[in-house]
Amino acid sequence: MRKNISPAPDGKNPTLADVAAAAGLSTPTVSKVLRGATDVSFATRERVVRIAQEMGYAKAKGSRPVGRSPGNTPRLVDLVVSNIEGSWANSILTGVEEAAAVADCDVVLTIARAGRDWVSRLLRRPSTGAIVVLVDPTSTQLSALDTAGIPVVLIDPMSPAPRNAASVGVANWEGGRIAAEHLLSLGHKHFALIGGVKNHLYSRARLDGFRSALSAADLQVEPRLIGAADWNRDEARDFAVEILDREDRPTAIFAASDMMALGVYDAVRYLGLNIPGDVSVVGFDDVPEATWARPQLTTVRQPIQEMGATAFRMLLRLTNQREGIDANTVGPRIELATRLITRDSTSAPRAQADT
Repeated sequence: MRKNISPAPDGKNPTLADVAAAAGLSTPTVSKVLRGATDVSFATRERVVRIAQEMGYAKAKGSRPVGRSPGNTPRLVDLVVSNIEGSWANSILTGVEEAAAVADCDVVLTIARAGRDWVSRLLRRPSTGAIVVLVDPTSTQLSALDTAGIPVVLIDPMSPAPRNAASVGVANWEGGRIAAEHLLSLGHKHFALIGGVKNHLYSRARLDGFRSALSAADLQVEPRLIGAADWNRDEARDFAVEILDREDRPTAIFAASDMMALGVYDAVRYLGLNIPGDVSVVGFDDVPEATWARPQLTTVRQPIQEMGATAFRMLLRLTNQREGIDANTVGPRIELATRLITRDSTSAPRAQADT
């Protein structure tokens, strides 16, 4: 049975010693955990972070550098990302770096690979804050950073974040809806959808927005024509080949990312079909590859670079406040607009175009 954790006695702010006593550990061990040491078992680290969070322990103001650190060195901000492949991640990095340069901050790129404890790496260096993108942090990881006094801003979280988490995103649902309305306006009635990872919030929101517009027009997408391609071009191609290589193929496909939309292009070429004559294609992102494609890709533009810059400015505000976000307070959320960019990959379905 889990032991109830009480706050520090006399209503005072809990100390390291209080956390250590509650955890049944020595104060030096607790201090090591909260500094990001890795020579302590995972179970012990998780228990210390949980107890510190429940007791309301946080590093005292001034324990981390604010403004300039000694020696007039610029502040360090971590950009935590799973990978930097492709133009989407690079656009985020560009936005963060340009905003950081204005504020005289340095950006440290932290790759959150499987099996590597990126949180401990942040705790061991004088990071004044972290921007997390394309990574799905656990509640324990976020609690560890919060306890250490490191503010975090999430860019379009993959999973539901704690209510006190700060985040920047885009109008994903609205983006899906305007993609559907564009295709409906051209006369399409037979659709297929390609999402990313099924449980990613932004993938679900894009597809839900699309289906909402269809529902308003008394239309729906057959379950067999809805795929999940894990944001992967090759998987999107394979799914598109499967649904296009038949007589009753859809006349339009909406892919929840441009790279998956380009996988549809690959399938169309493989099958000897034509875009947009045989099938119209709409993507989501508006990365540079969308204009390199032939025909150029109609897509929903999200302001990727602006998301990075906005996340940095939000982080800077949280860092300068130095008070963090109370667990019972809803964290700030900024949602940037999406808009449709119409190019050459969409047209009226052939049956209508020929009438």
